[in-house]
Amino acid sequence: MLKILRIGATGLRRLHSSGKKHAVTSSTMLGNVKYLDAAFGAVMELERSQTREYSFIHDSHYMYTRDQDQATNAEDVLFDMFKNEETGLLSVGKFLAALRTTGLRKNDPRLQEFSDNLKKEHIKTGGHEGASHETQKLDREQFRRLINPNIVLISRAFRHQFIIPDWAGFTKHIEDFYWKCKTNTEGKVASYIPQLARMSPDYWGVSVCTIDGQRFSIGDTSIPFTLQSCSKPLTYAIALDRLGQEVVHQYVGQEPSGRNFNELVLDYNKKPHNPMINAGAILICSLLKTLIKPEMALAEKFDFTMDYFKRLAGGENLGFNNAVFLSEREAADRNYALGFYMREHKCYPDKTNLREIMDFYFQCCAMEANCETMAVMAATLANGGICPITEEKVLKPDSVRDVLSLMHSCGMYDYSGQFAFKVGIPAKSGVSGSLLVVIPNVMGICMWSPPLDPLGNSCRGVQFCEELVREFNFHRYDNLKHATNKKDPRRHKYETKGLSIVNLLFSAASGDVTAMRRHRLSGMDMTLSDYDGRTALHLAASEGHLDCVEFLIEQCGVPHDPKDRWGKRPVDEAETFGHMQVVEYLNNYALVHKTELENKLKNECIDDDSEPCKTAETAVQSPLP
Repeated sequence: MLKILRIGATGLRRLHSSGKKHAVTSSTMLGNVKYLDAAFGAVMELERSQTREYSFIHDSHYMYTRDQDQATNAEDVLFDMFKNEETGLLSVGKFLAALRTTGLRKNDPRLQEFSDNLKKEHIKTGGHEGASHETQKLDREQFRRLINPNIVLISRAFRHQFIIPDWAGFTKHIEDFYWKCKTNTEGKVASYIPQLARMSPDYWGVSVCTIDGQRFSIGDTSIPFTLQSCSKPLTYAIALDRLGQEVVHQYVGQEPSGRNFNELVLDYNKKPHNPMINAGAILICSLLKTLIKPEMALAEKFDFTMDYFKRLAGGENLGFNNAVFLSEREAADRNYALGFYMREHKCYPDKTNLREIMDFYFQCCAMEANCETMAVMAATLANGGICPITEEKVLKPDSVRDVLSLMHSCGMYDYSGQFAFKVGIPAKSGVSGSLLVVIPNVMGICMWSPPLDPLGNSCRGVQFCEELVREFNFHRYDNLKHATNKKDPRRHKYETKGLSIVNLLFSAASGDVTAMRRHRLSGMDMTLSDYDGRTALHLAASEGHLDCVEFLIEQCGVPHDPKDRWGKRPVDEAETFGHMQVVEYLNNYALVHKTELENKLKNECIDDDSEPCKTAETAVQSPLP
């Protein structure tokens, strides 16, 4: 009967054994979920093939198989992982706490059915009024029925199949960056309108949302702030999505201006340089107002745009600050000058009402959100226009691509070039202190801290981004394959080393000397072993590949007598499987090696008369017979 024993860094180890049940103690506390990914992988694969059935019971120390008459689907695996062995019941609170460690929140819209089912079950079973549904204890059938609607998402979470598998480890780094940047007291709060000037310089918040909906926040992430220039990539995205790239870029360019963000200047085609500066954003608002549903009045167009923003944010908090809108309009001489300057050069579509366009632009800047909302918006852009927490397709992938391209080259005012060079991530800053960062296909991050540097970017936000790419290979041009001094949080823990070991051992087992030579030239440690201490030499010897054995010993200089966890040496493996040529070679090498050591020892004794010579037997003990 095939048994699945211990789950370690190399995955499930399968051994043929007798029908007797077997259990293996884990070397560390598994914490209920640590190795669930491997268990799930085995279960799902075997269910699909319908050739074998397994199920697992898991507590903090043991993983062992059960009889085939026990259920083996994902719900049962989860139940067995978290149930109390004495009562046979599962604590809802304990289960939800473990789920939160994967990055999912209990208010995630994708878990709404599971949450509703828990509440209904709590009422149905006569739960105490006012008591939380998390205090429930569920039996197997209850749990299977309640979790079934969302089992796919939950099983992915516990199998570590999200973009950031080690979520706890990643967020620990985010916390470290946060506290390091909090000590930064540089910069001044924007003061051109009183509402911004009143913001405390001590505010500092960071929110993260991945493309799989993993969430993390630290600091002042629930305090609302106005979007200001962070609205520009969003309005540009709506225009691209509704009108297409060709139409939009008939009116606005794609080049960095090389000038101040609010300067009275157009490009050589008499168009604003790009949508990320004030002139370009005003023109984008004119396209939204005039070309998209032109029959809409200004109020309706505002609702239309805010609805788009809310969809990008997955329904998270989004509001409007009328006081900021009025103050922006009163202090808008330069923006009005830009508007009239572009009208003079006939930049707008026909039938454009400039006064309405300017109001619409100020309204977009005065929309109000917090770090958590903006992080989801950024994650939607990172996810190709699909909101990660609602799974709604809000924008077309081509539109998102163009938005991120211009955020990368033009998103940080006059600091855009240096930011692209140092950080290499698409970003957009605003004078409220917000900084929207998009790591394509990975996550969105929003940082908010009101103190700004002389170029109008959040001091703490910029420092945070620099810390982020110093630790992780998120820079657009970081080498994902060979960089050794940066971490890749997208990889599973030990994945890189594990893959290297697997490739090396597979090459040895299959007798591929060419591949082994390639591993050697790449600088790989040819003595690496698997979980059981079996090296490439063990496998080459057990399969009878004499050329591989010779290469490992003569060219790579690996020890000829390493022992695995069972005390077996390569020569033992070769002898067990009847590869006598390999046995003869290893024995001869051992004798030659012993002789060389004896001669070396004698020479050392002759050179140094002050120390007594050791006998060959005490100096060298050959492991071979």
